[in-house]
Amino acid sequence: MTMALLIECPNCKNRNSLKNISCNCGKTLRKASGKVYWIEYYLAGSRKRERIGHSKLAAENRLRKVQIAKAEGKFINSNKNNRITLGKLRNWYLNLAEVQQKRSYRDVCQCIDTVLKFLGETRLVGDELNQDIERFQNHRLNNKSRRGKPASPATINRNVANFRAMLNKAVDYYKIDSSPLRRLKKLEENNVREKILSEEDFGKLLSNCSGDLKGLVLIGYYIPMRQAEILNLMWEEIDFKLKFIRLSGMRTKNKKGRVISLHPHVYEYLRRLPEPIGGGYVFKSRCFNRRAFNKAKEIAGIIDFNFHDLRHCAINNLRLAGNDHFVIKEQSGHKTNSAFERYNLVSEDEVKRLKWHPYSPLPSGKMDTYMDTTSQQ
Repeated sequence: MTMALLIECPNCKNRNSLKNISCNCGKTLRKASGKVYWIEYYLAGSRKRERIGHSKLAAENRLRKVQIAKAEGKFINSNKNNRITLGKLRNWYLNLAEVQQKRSYRDVCQCIDTVLKFLGETRLVGDELNQDIERFQNHRLNNKSRRGKPASPATINRNVANFRAMLNKAVDYYKIDSSPLRRLKKLEENNVREKILSEEDFGKLLSNCSGDLKGLVLIGYYIPMRQAEILNLMWEEIDFKLKFIRLSGMRTKNKKGRVISLHPHVYEYLRRLPEPIGGGYVFKSRCFNRRAFNKAKEIAGIIDFNFHDLRHCAINNLRLAGNDHFVIKEQSGHKTNSAFERYNLVSEDEVKRLKWHPYSPLPSGKMDTYMDTTSQQ
């Protein structure tokens, strides 16, 4: 009984033996891009063919499974990739307990739904996806979203990363035989923010904020906490005696608890707030009022600035105050230097104050000689 690995010609769609250098139509197969692999075998006298996709390794693995099943006299299941749609796989993945317990569960759902809206929920997993994901990337980059502008490369990368994670998890759980998404380069991201508020601009912004927004902005500017950490701040987490905020691992992004020192202005602000007898949340609403924030910025004459940029300000101010690099990282909750360094921005004023290592002046006449020498080269 013959078993074979076949290559589908990208031009004429004819299936050729793996040994063939070129197709009958003249197309060179070995170096051709976009070729599809099939496997061929006989079962009870009938020839069976299965389309695997663009991965030669996946085709070889599938052929090996068929060979083993035939040798052991077992029932040969068809390729699992050709029996499940992307929509059904999405529903299975999002119902996993390990996925649902993620803090970013809503974002995971949104990312996968965004990709499936473009690819189609009824599409079989067995179909090659790389070219379509590339088209998805281009579509998102060049078409406006609901917000009136194209998606950023970072957003698109998150969409694809969550979609890829779903496929990889499906392989781990034997829901599919292999991931139809091969190596795919991430889009180049340029999401480093370079907006730092001066004390004067911050004062203007703060004076145009009211209610809880004033407290959120004040804390965000002086303490390197994330927006969610500030919004969900509880009275029990504030140690007024030692002037600390103590966050448990359940409250931080990297799930590592940390102790944050209270800036004098923040300490004074929190002390003046009425603390309920039963404790609870410091701020009444745990939703950030973006409209009120944008209005305060507009009145203050500040453009191209978002709430997260306040975290940049806090970290940069701690650095300028001469604090140790590791102490600042402990306050901000950064695990890696690469992420931490994105928040440290050197201003032109700092460059002007650059200090030089002490040096001896050149002997009289040596500079003129040096200049003459360099001009002749």
